[in-house]
Amino acid sequence: MAQFFIVLLILSDALPGLIMKSFTFAAVLMIVLTLYSRSYCHLCDDMLEQLQSFTPDFQFTVKVVDVDADAELLNLYDELVPVLVGKKPDRQEQRICHYFLDTNALKAFFQS
Repeated sequence: MAQFFIVLLILSDALPGLIMKSFTFAAVLMIVLTLYSRSYCHLCDDMLEQLQSFTPDFQFTVKVVDVDADAELLNLYDELVPVLVGKKPDRQEQRICHYFLDTNALKAFFQS
């Protein structure tokens, strides 16, 4: 699993002069799944719920985006919602499925 380290520099005005404290922590590069959705969409709710069953085996975050709030997204996905798109670090976005969760396509995405 890829990891990277971030160093935070914090300026402290509690002490005279310029004092810098650094803290280092590891952060895991995560897969981001974007669920293009809309309000009152039971298929969207179903897909979001089904995605939770993959959390024990794969590390990812889910971002839910309302297509009705953006004219460009509405034009792209209007009749297809819900649409699931995956993004891995340093890779292009990939459309995984729409209407219903395609578990085989999602597993293939995670393992690619």
